[in-house]
Amino acid sequence: MSEQQGKGQGQQGKGGAKGEAFVTAITSQTEDYSRWYLDVVLRAELADYTPGLKGCMTIRPYGYAIWERIQQLLDARLKATGHVNAYFPLFIPESLLMKEAEHVEGFAPEVAWVTHGGKEKLEEKLAIRPTSEVIIGTMYAKWLQSWRDLPILINQWANVVRWEKVTRPFLRTTEFLWQEGHTVHETEVEAEEETLKILGVYKEFVETELAMPVIEGRKSDAEKFAGASKTYSIEALMGDGRALQAGTSHNLGQNFAKAFEIKFQGRDKVEQHAWTTSWGVSTRLIGGLIMVHGDDGGLVLPPNIAPYQVVIVPIPRGDWRETVLPHAQAIKDQLVAAGVRVMLDDRDAYTPGWKFADWEMRGVPVRLEIGPKDIEKQQVVLARRDTREKAFVPMDGLVSQVQDWLKAIQASLFEKATQIREERTHYTESYDEFKTLMAGARPGFVFAPWCDDAAVEAQVKTETQATIRNYPFVAPSHEGKACFVTGRPATVMACFAKAY
Repeated sequence: MSEQQGKGQGQQGKGGAKGEAFVTAITSQTEDYSRWYLDVVLRAELADYTPGLKGCMTIRPYGYAIWERIQQLLDARLKATGHVNAYFPLFIPESLLMKEAEHVEGFAPEVAWVTHGGKEKLEEKLAIRPTSEVIIGTMYAKWLQSWRDLPILINQWANVVRWEKVTRPFLRTTEFLWQEGHTVHETEVEAEEETLKILGVYKEFVETELAMPVIEGRKSDAEKFAGASKTYSIEALMGDGRALQAGTSHNLGQNFAKAFEIKFQGRDKVEQHAWTTSWGVSTRLIGGLIMVHGDDGGLVLPPNIAPYQVVIVPIPRGDWRETVLPHAQAIKDQLVAAGVRVMLDDRDAYTPGWKFADWEMRGVPVRLEIGPKDIEKQQVVLARRDTREKAFVPMDGLVSQVQDWLKAIQASLFEKATQIREERTHYTESYDEFKTLMAGARPGFVFAPWCDDAAVEAQVKTETQATIRNYPFVAPSHEGKACFVTGRPATVMACFAKAY
């Protein structure tokens, strides 16, 4: 699903009431999953390619509205746990970036550099932030004096740049949006508690709001964040059986504190280095939403995250603007008053059939149809996007019926995604069986007893393209088991998958 693959794709066909072109069909998942994904991104108008900027995407209003919902819901959770928002510079002086050697080595291939300001060459190159540990750590060193200043719990919503070779809209782009939390603590124990607390916040948020089940656990040393002592992740399974790292939380130990002199006077009056963490989720969550819930009709959005939970489509007959439209507007007002996000599609240029297909592709959870005959019968037609179930519903009690449907859709999407994940989760103690599973059309997650050997981990990746997603917190026991590759005593249970 490279940028080049997406070029030349037509947008949704549009036409008027007479001889209109219906919404262009998208490629089916079974025919070409990569093409299906790009079709959905482009034709549901989530994002578009930006001419002359390889690997960069323009997030269109509908796609950005989804990101705004993610921001609002996650930001509230972070603030509820005591974190506050701030903003730090986009640029990082080269001398600062070089202070943390392991961090620099990990990000060096992806760093973009600014060498000129106007026509003048800069005295010192400036890196465009690939992540902000360096610049934020520098500021924390300036601000922190005493143990009384701790903990520092700051988050920022920002953009970052990583010069990726292979890009996919939302999943991996040169520039992307995210939140990154950076905290400072008095003790190692407090830093570890913070790291795991945020991982729990991410898991609850993604499962509750995005209806996306995840596996939480610790990353292997080979897969952890550059410069971290420990990295934890939540991993989701996409519709094609590949994994997506949906969020990470890093215990940085004292690595960055020592590199950037983040020190404080302790309770015993002795100066000491602090303990720090960092954590983040990004716009790749939108890519996850598409691939976990989408179908051959396009997007399927969980109600909690959908920009519009209900679209009202009036059926035009006769002087419908004087007869049907006022009733449609009244229904919208009632739903909005009850806290439902509603779009009333009263465009003249498109027929109801075109609108049905258009909003289906955009994944709106519930469609409400109302025409002259419905008004006579004091009813409307409701249609669910996820199951395509349709029902005649009386106008009396309509608001509560819609709210019930939205709750049911949210729960159903999570249940369905969980069931699919369970069906595609395997356990093996045989490397031959592991290879067979990874060669399948939809490989899924594979749990296997593991000896925690970086060299063998690299071998498995080379031979199968599978990586250790994490060492799950909840998994079959490895006790008494042999490593499925080496036969040596297993020290942990690992979750493997092919991943984005």
